[in-house]
Amino acid sequence: MTAAPNGLADRRTWTGLFVLLLPTLVLSMDMGVLFFAVPFISSDLEPSGSQQLWIMDSYSFLLAGLLIPMGALGDRIGRRRLLLCGAAGFAAASLLGAYAQGTVQLIAARSLLGIAGATLMPSTLALIRNMFHDPGQRQTAITAWTAASTAGATLGPVAGGLLLNHFWWGSTFLLSLPVMALLLLAGPFLLPEYRAPREGRFDLPGAGLSLAAVLPVVYGVKTLAIEGWSPAPALILVAGLVLGALFVRRQRTAAHPLIDLALFRIRTFSGALTVNTVAMFAMMGFTLFTSQYLQLIKGMSPLAASLWSLVPSAGVAVAVGLSSVLSGRVRPAQQMAGGLLVGALGFGLMLLVGPGSPVALVLTAAGVLCAGTVGTMTLTADLAISAAPPERAGAAAATSETATELGSSLGIAVLGAVGAAVYRRQLTDSMPSGLPGQAADAARDTLGGAVTVAARLPHPAGSELAAAARAAFADGMHLAALAGLAFMVGAALLAARLMRHLPAGTPSSSPSSSSPSSTSLQANTDRAEAEDLAVTPVQGRTADRT
Repeated sequence: MTAAPNGLADRRTWTGLFVLLLPTLVLSMDMGVLFFAVPFISSDLEPSGSQQLWIMDSYSFLLAGLLIPMGALGDRIGRRRLLLCGAAGFAAASLLGAYAQGTVQLIAARSLLGIAGATLMPSTLALIRNMFHDPGQRQTAITAWTAASTAGATLGPVAGGLLLNHFWWGSTFLLSLPVMALLLLAGPFLLPEYRAPREGRFDLPGAGLSLAAVLPVVYGVKTLAIEGWSPAPALILVAGLVLGALFVRRQRTAAHPLIDLALFRIRTFSGALTVNTVAMFAMMGFTLFTSQYLQLIKGMSPLAASLWSLVPSAGVAVAVGLSSVLSGRVRPAQQMAGGLLVGALGFGLMLLVGPGSPVALVLTAAGVLCAGTVGTMTLTADLAISAAPPERAGAAAATSETATELGSSLGIAVLGAVGAAVYRRQLTDSMPSGLPGQAADAARDTLGGAVTVAARLPHPAGSELAAAARAAFADGMHLAALAGLAFMVGAALLAARLMRHLPAGTPSSSPSSSSPSSTSLQANTDRAEAEDLAVTPVQGRTADRT
């Protein structure tokens, strides 16, 4: 891959970026695109309750658990090579899932998709680090990458609904085939290869510990969020945390660790990851409420609700563009804190939403929340990947993505639990008397259960139950929004503190060629960081110190 004499990327490099954005979009769509297919899969393959959960969750579990090992593997064997291998594996697994003849085969296909997806996401971000040497252009490229990832999460349910209106459920798996084919054909010509020098042997025990730590943590968090408190998932979560501590210990002592823990002594890197995790916690934790509100309170079909959910994307698009414009003029601490406070305003607007509120208020609140959060996440992704040395870009990207996955899971668990607790307490106090025990339990479990029970009851008991359930849900949503607002304000204060050392234009003022090597990082102490992590003059400019 060549660049212009002034270090700027040429047209071929930008075309390569477009090729990288397509798998990023597909990976983000892959979970949501299956939402509407679950009833069709259940009717056709007749999975048990636990099998249905594994059909949905095996993808995200393995994706989260393997991001760090795959990022480190790409640093060793070549990021383009790993990306292309992952694309081929993703296409093969998609075919297996599309034509699955049984539940076990479908779960296996979803698992393979998660494994292949773990090779794709960190590889795309790490390659951007290598392709764009000019910091300003690199930030633009990472902004596009963030936008593609966000757009995929929004478009997934819509694409799934449209496909299922015309084709069988397996068609949702075939959506990725043209993208992976294009990547396999164009990748060798448009994407550069990069393999870190002198990386040493791959830390297989560390990879096993990484997977063994992340899987139970994600499983425990998701189970507690969906089913409420029970000892088994809590113990599994604790076991995952213990394994996580062992993984960190392994990385400190291994000759060739998956993650150079000295990266976390770079305040820019560790601060960006921390702020990104908290922001994802708040934003994704509230997504559950808005989707239920549109469907169960406003009575929209799943497809109609997903189409309406595209409206806040306009605010996201404005925020992403504005973030790119402000990056060279405003200090990162101020920009990130401002974006998070905008997100807090979105939560504040959610406090005004009730069962009878207009849809416009809900969509405005969601748009403001997402705009502030995504605008901040664009900057944190750029800061994290730019702060890491080039030979560690794969591991750094994987660490950032893992933090995003954990933030999402924790947000859904914690804010979901807050809303569910208020809902159950409020509905227990306001539920019409005389309901059969089984019906009352179903109504107390979820708003969806209450709406279903209410539809079967005679008037006026059914109307009273539905109104009480919707009011209880709104109360739970308000407390979750208040918690989200507090998290956003806390994250804004944290960003202002952790990033206060960065001048305006960071990381645009830090050329990629000046990143510290992993050897110097391992040798540094916190006291010597300012000396050893200092960057050198490039093209007549002296870059700022990290």
